[in-house]
Amino acid sequence: MPEIPTHRRSTLLVLTALVFLIIGLGLVAAGGWLAAHGGSWYYVAAGLGFLIVAWLLFRGHAAALWTYALLTLASLVWAVGEVGLDWWQLAPRGDVIVVLGLWLAMPWTTRRLGVRALAPRALPLPLALAATIVVAVIAMAVPSHGIDGRLPMQAVADVPPDSGGVPAGDWHAYGRTQGGQRYSPLDQITPQTIDRLEVAWTYHTGDVRKPTDPNETTYQVTPLKVGDTLYLCTPHNYVIALDAVTGRERWRYDPAVPDSANRQHLTCRGVSYHLGDAADPATPPDQQAPCVARIFMPTADARLIALDARTGDVCRDFGENGAIQLWRGMPNLKEGFYYSTSPPVVTRELIVIGGAVNDNVSTSDPSGVIRAYDIDNGALVWNFDTGNPDATQPIEDGRTYTENSPNSWSIGSVDEALGLVYLPIGNQPPDQWGGRRSDSVERFSSSVTALDLATGQVRWVFQAVHHDLWDRDVPAQPTLIDLSMPNNPRARPDGTVPALVQPTKQGDIFVLDRRTGDPLLPVTEEPAPQGAAEGDHTAPTQPASALSFRPPPLQERDMWGATMFDQLACRIRYRSLDYDGAYTPPSVRGTLVYPGNFGVFNWGGVAVDPERQVVFATPAYLAFVIRLIPRDNDTETYVSDGPPGLNENFGAPFAVDIGPMLSPLGLPCQAPPWGYVAGADLRTGDIAWMRRNGTVRDRAPVPLPFEMGVPDLGGPLITAGGTAFISGTIDNYVRGYDLETGRKLWEDRLPAGGQATPMSYLGRDGRQYLLVVAGGHGSLGTDAGDAVIAYTLPENLALPDSEASPNG
Repeated sequence: MPEIPTHRRSTLLVLTALVFLIIGLGLVAAGGWLAAHGGSWYYVAAGLGFLIVAWLLFRGHAAALWTYALLTLASLVWAVGEVGLDWWQLAPRGDVIVVLGLWLAMPWTTRRLGVRALAPRALPLPLALAATIVVAVIAMAVPSHGIDGRLPMQAVADVPPDSGGVPAGDWHAYGRTQGGQRYSPLDQITPQTIDRLEVAWTYHTGDVRKPTDPNETTYQVTPLKVGDTLYLCTPHNYVIALDAVTGRERWRYDPAVPDSANRQHLTCRGVSYHLGDAADPATPPDQQAPCVARIFMPTADARLIALDARTGDVCRDFGENGAIQLWRGMPNLKEGFYYSTSPPVVTRELIVIGGAVNDNVSTSDPSGVIRAYDIDNGALVWNFDTGNPDATQPIEDGRTYTENSPNSWSIGSVDEALGLVYLPIGNQPPDQWGGRRSDSVERFSSSVTALDLATGQVRWVFQAVHHDLWDRDVPAQPTLIDLSMPNNPRARPDGTVPALVQPTKQGDIFVLDRRTGDPLLPVTEEPAPQGAAEGDHTAPTQPASALSFRPPPLQERDMWGATMFDQLACRIRYRSLDYDGAYTPPSVRGTLVYPGNFGVFNWGGVAVDPERQVVFATPAYLAFVIRLIPRDNDTETYVSDGPPGLNENFGAPFAVDIGPMLSPLGLPCQAPPWGYVAGADLRTGDIAWMRRNGTVRDRAPVPLPFEMGVPDLGGPLITAGGTAFISGTIDNYVRGYDLETGRKLWEDRLPAGGQATPMSYLGRDGRQYLLVVAGGHGSLGTDAGDAVIAYTLPENLALPDSEASPNG
């Protein structure tokens, strides 16, 4: 081809060539590193293509158009071959290519290359770009990342739902009953009526964030409804009673919790309710004699307070002047390092409470002891210390519990008929290094443990993770349900098996016989990666449930970004980390942990329909990176800035740097979806449907409502009407779904993040209400607020055949 005259080397072509030159050099250099470490060669090839185009542009050769057309088509073939017709995966592989191609195809560029519009030499590039755009449009219409199916919606014969003595229109515990099903037997809200939901009232608690609050200041409360009153708590531990129909405040109690720079969390997931034996059966609960009906409130300064449910006055005959001091018997007293964020378990005679400790600050933390107190007077009845599990008699004065033992920070459940209380147990700090754990710690860490309700003695233990090095605490309330399994050898004469459903951070949902802890759905032990840090070891196998939302291992092609550049950066990071599957041990080099410690499931758990015997779940998927940092001494800070010293692990050989795996633009390095709604059959373990859920409207730099599927941190709700609800996605919405198919039926915009669990109740007006708390989540960065919002149907849609009185 003859050389183009020099005058055609315009400033525009030179600047365009310079852009292509910079991109080409960057792709060759970074892509070369990637290829040398076992990654894709595409970026080297693409970089060479950019360099050739840059040279041709600088020389003013029209061959630049042909060359870029070939590069565009080759990139398209490579992208589709790597990820198929997944639009969100194709987009970062082609956006820069297409944008630069459009620039080259414009008349102001082609004229300077001596090519006229519509000339044969000008057509290849537009055709290549058109092919790329057509594939992108097709990909947008192709469904991906989901399962389409239907849950069985007929009620299972002869298995009446266990109400736990809770009237149909009430919600007496965190999960409605002490079995934690998060199921309402009300059926006015159905797939046919859900789109008519409207706001009945909004209440603002007035509890807003303060400059002195920790980052993890969050609204996670699920209110209770007893009789005609709602009871809730706030992050600063106010307890508030509202009229259930009007939202009018009835009383408020302030426990005067002092500020503390040492606290990691400031939240309250809920209060607990108890109606004493002295109650008059003919009198509504909120009209009983003083302190016969009580609200129990755990506080951020480690107290357990009893309040009169009618008035909010302190019940002075409980504990010491109305409160139990949970610091009693604790080792390593340090203000702000121990507290309870979850509502305690309440039984007819006992109140059982665990607590949280600050994560990974020191090997000399307070104890993770779980204690049972007399429900009437607050006397200590038994204590279960995972570091000394056989000594359950009340601890003697002057003695302390085992320091730094695994704790139970989440919500427990109870089966009073079996005499068992079920507790999700966490891990012993430091979470990512376990070289000094005792046999007792190894037994109880990351387990669900059943204790004798009368004595606190261990009845059974099921461990969800062996030798946990990934902060995979069992995070959620165990859910109790009687499953219809007439052919199961464990079945009772009526054909049912008393079951326990336990969601986990790694995505397994274990379905166990709650009498013994034996699996009802198969659990296998699978080989686990080896190679722990110095002084530690890894378990040879890890348990896996037949019912599981555990994601497949990440591959390099799963890395993502907004452009080919940050996607390349994420690919390089992927290749620079240790990763051999879900249980790759933490390392000094750095380990990719997937699922990350955010968890597929967290404290919100799952919702279970006891009649249809199905589960509604909200699995989330985010990769994290863990890096162990050798400690030279027990005082220097490596990863924290000021108190309380999170992740320093004073007293251990390693501090830990931990966080989500993000691109240089702050986006997740793994491709979406990052969150789903899903439905599964509990009797078979079959996942019927799974749909990506939620938008990036409130988390993206530009507030566009792309429905990419985002994480949910909160809990789900099922109603007997065949609908399900969540509000915990990281966009500010509450959404309702068809339980049978998972199809989204309704949504409403919230004034703040809804990282809590919705609940439902019947008002005295005969209407079913949906209650949502929208206050935001500090560490997730969702919008802060203080709203409690009640939705209901118009009066003419209340279904007469489903009405029940507020008291059942």
